Amino acid sequence: MNDFDSTLDSTTAEWESLWLAPYAMHSVDTVGREHEESSHAYRAPYQRDRDRIVHSSAYRRLAHKTQVFTGEKGDYHRTRLTHTLEVSSVARTIGRVLRLNEDLIESLALMHDIGHPPFGHAGEEILDECCVNCGGFNHNQQAVRIVTRLEDRYPDFPGLNLSKEILVGQSSRIRGEKSSGRGQALLEVQVVDAADSIAYDTHDADDALELGLLDLDELLELPLWSDAARRVQREYSALDAEQLRRAVVRQVIDILVTDLVDTTTGQLKAANIESPSAVAGHDRRLVVPSREVFEQKTQLEKFLFQRVYRHPAVLAERSLAGDALREMFQRFSKHPEGLPAKSREQLEQTGVPRVVCDFLSGMTDRCALEEAGLRG
Repeated sequence: MNDFDSTLDSTTAEWESLWLAPYAMHSVDTVGREHEESSHAYRAPYQRDRDRIVHSSAYRRLAHKTQVFTGEKGDYHRTRLTHTLEVSSVARTIGRVLRLNEDLIESLALMHDIGHPPFGHAGEEILDECCVNCGGFNHNQQAVRIVTRLEDRYPDFPGLNLSKEILVGQSSRIRGEKSSGRGQALLEVQVVDAADSIAYDTHDADDALELGLLDLDELLELPLWSDAARRVQREYSALDAEQLRRAVVRQVIDILVTDLVDTTTGQLKAANIESPSAVAGHDRRLVVPSREVFEQKTQLEKFLFQRVYRHPAVLAERSLAGDALREMFQRFSKHPEGLPAKSREQLEQTGVPRVVCDFLSGMTDRCALEEAGLRG
């Protein structure tokens, strides 16, 4: 380690000791990486993780993967990339107020969805069905597989060689597990999970309104949205329908974030949490909304499931996309010689089903539609 490296490490440790809360994950306490590397001259560990994720091919492909609404309905609704950026924004806001490690939060947020296949949750369900005899498919697990094995950008190691806190944090999301047998997840991990939920609840509703699948009046029957609308109307007296909708969406986010911060702050104080180890040893998650807001969120999510995710137009698109992905899986499984050369190199070691799954899950929606012959 050269003198500049030592200066960086001491500067990072000094800054974090002054700003970060004692229960935050300090960069200087990182467990490290699977493959040892020397420290960087002017970037702390989690900054390097963030940059590696952003420069990965899996991250770039998120721009052309849909979240909920597949098909060509215009450019307004979210892609996986815009959703990821919104989660990162919300999570960093929460993390800053709680004085957590924002570099770690941003890395976790930017990585959290890179394992998603094309066609949103429909694609995930089909690949899980197709891979039933080789471990199934889960986008959180696939994200770990991508950053530890599939990305090929460095000559010294496979994957991205991210900090172990990133890998453990992502692993805690697999199959909905909260701790992966390691106690409660770091607060930074919990914040990203909470931000993901907030983004889903608000932005899926916003997209559905824009696409005409919902009317604002329907959402205003829900307590969370009606409360937000009252707050907006107290501040603005003459908004047109579009201005009102967008103002209410912003207000819903503000309500959810403020409640989460206030409740979490109270939880941390009541439990006397003073270190990451105290977080890990706690008997439940600490980054949580209040009971009242939790019930309102649950009501909203049930509404979205029935009125949006089960909307006939959405189900029809999911069915078409699912059939296309299933057909391609069967085709490449029977004729793996049709896979790209890089994928064929993995067949003997990994097996045909998993290699086909890796190939298909990495596709963008556009690429998958073209391969399936549904777009010229």
